[in-house]
Amino acid sequence: MANQVTVPLVAAFLASAGIPLYIHLPSFAAELGIGLGTIGYVLFGLRALDFIQDPILGRMVDRFPAYRSRFVAIAFLGMGLGFWIAFVMQPKLFGLVAGLVLVFTAYSLGTILFYGQGAAIVGGSAESEHLRFAGVRETGALVGIVVAAILPGLLGGYYGVLGGYALFGVVLVIASLAIWLLSRPFWGPVVAETQQSQSFRELAQPKILQLLLIALLNALPVAITSTLFLFFVDDRLDLSNLAGLFLLLFFLTAGVSAPVWSWASARFGARQVLLLAMSLAIISFVGAYSLPVGAAWRFGMICAASGAALGADMVILPALFATALMKHGVATGMGFGVWAFAAKISLALAAALVLPALQYAGFSPGGANTADALQRLNFLYALLPCALKLLALVCVARLPKVAA
Repeated sequence: MANQVTVPLVAAFLASAGIPLYIHLPSFAAELGIGLGTIGYVLFGLRALDFIQDPILGRMVDRFPAYRSRFVAIAFLGMGLGFWIAFVMQPKLFGLVAGLVLVFTAYSLGTILFYGQGAAIVGGSAESEHLRFAGVRETGALVGIVVAAILPGLLGGYYGVLGGYALFGVVLVIASLAIWLLSRPFWGPVVAETQQSQSFRELAQPKILQLLLIALLNALPVAITSTLFLFFVDDRLDLSNLAGLFLLLFFLTAGVSAPVWSWASARFGARQVLLLAMSLAIISFVGAYSLPVGAAWRFGMICAASGAALGADMVILPALFATALMKHGVATGMGFGVWAFAAKISLALAAALVLPALQYAGFSPGGANTADALQRLNFLYALLPCALKLLALVCVARLPKVAA
């Protein structure tokens, strides 16, 4: 029972440092006087840091299991301090980068610990058990995404944009302390059923490599649309007053659908269900491209459909990866260290590619934009994710039926 409460709480807090930050950072940086191109390169640089640190953090967690509780404390308190520096202090470029480095490094450590602990708790059970656990975990994560995505806007309506972000940071600092204290029993040692290898060579198993490639390709479309979401709603559709509602609809649909996808995967097969969800996402991306200005209800339907597809991504892929790690006896810390990098580098690539491309086209958030600039935004938000999702779908289709 304790895990049923703890798992969603921890997932919700960790999720606040994922997609929501990529939704808010471009607009937040603009309020601080930092250009789109600059923040895009900063985010890419931070994720380049993950290229080095995530596998190392995973190996560290596996090599020093007796220090797990200390690693957990560093992760939670480090995220809290980073949120304070970035959002409460609201420094210029150098200070913002320092705060984000702290947030993302602590987030990496916390995510590796959390996913590894979950895989160890479920252990060598059937894939359906990993799917069930993932359903609980990702439902909590999606609740955290919803809160973190809409809270700055709600607070900003009363206290101004920067005031809203400052209070947002305070809330996250308090959450870091409270959830760390509440979750301490969850991080107890788990006896492994089989000896786990800590060699990176074990990650070269074909199934593991396939899933890592799918994770990267499949996360890129969500990363791009998350990065450009507020610009698309504000400047392309002219529906800035509905941005919070659209975000709420998107993530609530993802959260509600997550347990359904978990059940369907256990009943009909993860591969088949994932192909269905990815096809739904592609249809949604295509639909966004042709929307006219002011198409509120149609964009709401697209948000609901694409949110449901996201729910499947978040539940099924990590469960398949956890099952593959346990089957091949690969240490979970090391495995999810590489998995975390594959997922997060997509956010960095999205920021580094699309934000400078928008700036080069002359796009100005909230300003008077030319037809060419808006068309560039339209292409990057809708058609580019569609193409990337198709590549991911092909990779999923190539997974063996018996393995998925």
